Amino acid sequence: MSEHLATSLRTDGAGTLRASDAGRSVILCGWVHRRRDHGRLVFLDLRDRYGLVQCVANPERLDPDVYRIVEDLRTEDVIQVEGRVIARPPASVNEELETGRVEVDLTGCRRLSEANTPPFPVDMEKGGGEVAEEMRLKHRFIELRRPNPTAALGMRHRLALETRRYLDGHGFWEIETPILTRPTPEGARDYLVPSRVHPGKFYALPQSPQLYKQLLMIAGYDRYFQIARCFRDEDLRADRQPEFTQIDLEMAFVEQEDVLRVVDGLVRHLFQVCLGVEIDDIPRIPYEEAMARFGSDKPDLRIAHELVDASEPFRASGFEVFDAALGEGGRVVVLRVPGGADASRSILDRWTEGARAAGARGLVWARRSSDGWKSSIDKFVPADRWSEAGRLAGADPGDLLLAVAGGMRAAQGAMGSLRVQLARERGWLAGGTAWRPLWVVDFPLFERGEGGPPAPSHHPFTAPRGGRAALEAADPLSVVALAYDLVLNGYELGSGSIRIHDRTVQERVFEILGIGSDEAVEKFGFLLRALDYGAPPHGGIAIGFDRLAMLFAGAQSLREVIAFPKTTSASALLEGSPSAAGAAELEELHLRVLPPGGDS
Repeated sequence: MSEHLATSLRTDGAGTLRASDAGRSVILCGWVHRRRDHGRLVFLDLRDRYGLVQCVANPERLDPDVYRIVEDLRTEDVIQVEGRVIARPPASVNEELETGRVEVDLTGCRRLSEANTPPFPVDMEKGGGEVAEEMRLKHRFIELRRPNPTAALGMRHRLALETRRYLDGHGFWEIETPILTRPTPEGARDYLVPSRVHPGKFYALPQSPQLYKQLLMIAGYDRYFQIARCFRDEDLRADRQPEFTQIDLEMAFVEQEDVLRVVDGLVRHLFQVCLGVEIDDIPRIPYEEAMARFGSDKPDLRIAHELVDASEPFRASGFEVFDAALGEGGRVVVLRVPGGADASRSILDRWTEGARAAGARGLVWARRSSDGWKSSIDKFVPADRWSEAGRLAGADPGDLLLAVAGGMRAAQGAMGSLRVQLARERGWLAGGTAWRPLWVVDFPLFERGEGGPPAPSHHPFTAPRGGRAALEAADPLSVVALAYDLVLNGYELGSGSIRIHDRTVQERVFEILGIGSDEAVEKFGFLLRALDYGAPPHGGIAIGFDRLAMLFAGAQSLREVIAFPKTTSASALLEGSPSAAGAAELEELHLRVLPPGGDS
């Protein structure tokens, strides 16, 4: 019995009835999922958010006017029914339904709303499988009636609820930060909002609450969190949303270990209560080790096979590609493919294209048989070089070695991408542990800029390991950050860091990034001013809530766990946005729209 669902129109949710409800009189509301005529008996599957229940209309026990209503019902009509819950005969029990041991013997039926024929079936068993995404998003209110979106949004709700419970239990306060703010450089374009009352000026929608949560730490609110809406005007990318949600938290009077310990607990709590899965201690891997072993800073630990640096066996090999890469300080990276020696030419060509798509110049291969090694570059590199590389990689007869040469990061990244491709193709994930979270730590503070000063690896408010003294290193790219990423099964779930709480350190970071003092004051003056008034050591993290929900729900796309998602072109097909503004609205906002590519 679901007393909390009772309203003026219903006593229970359709999907909440169980065997213990047999004998009760109920009033239910919902949608006609399916109607079946068996002689004069009519069976209705009534659907609501809680599930399905079978209803039976027997003309011998039903008023003729009511029976005519039942006979006239169409799929997706909204109805109210009255009846008595009865146990199904043993032969008709449906174990696949939670309501499958009961049915409702109807005594009344009223149509509340008549439905047009949907553009695609809600019932997945009635040809509702493959529907073009454009059609599904345009009629998202129909797709949301299906069981998979319902389950995904249910998981999203549970994750949010349990996140709040856990963080509240650890002393965090949920505090909202502004949506209308000022532009700040955080790696993507801002969405700008024109101000009507301040002609020619603009707000920005926040890419994250980063600076506000730091200000909250300075204000003394030492444990903050927010399930925050964020916005980024990024170029078209698959499975990225222009508006997204993150679990945002910040803590004061902490070091890196304190933040990781709290988030470890949150992750284990969510796995336990939402999936019934117990997670062991989450391992930590330095960034350099992750790149060397997996070719990625978000490695999938379910894939057992790792990369091997085979630079030494191929040094001065006489093969121009290898020699050029190693002569410039690069690497030769190899990956062992167990049992891969019989790979066909077409398969090798496909893997070569995969390596090139990931940035490699090409892919070299060598097969090990009982007679030794044979490679695609036999005329350049003798077999003994491959024998030594194979020893490092642990190759056995029947195995294949794949090799990529280039700059260290380029070679690691290309082979890391190929590792994931092969894992999918060759079933390397089969039988592996379902959930393998990890922390990647010790990132570089800066990365090489495009022809200018260095760029921040995360954001410019991340503290360097070693403090102010570390920033005087001859090579800024050698400075290590107090930064950490939470990774799950090859996805970056969250990114965080210990923040800079000393104004002189923050100004020095700005200087290295090529941000002059005047520009720093213009863009970040409010933060610099706050740092002068007693800032505690603090740090935090932002966890991608949409991606977390996607993984927990077993969905294939972020769009599946967002109620009303956008397309990859940031369009909302349902309501038709973005849309043009009228002349009067533009005048109020002091704006003029130029034609595409025009300047008049």
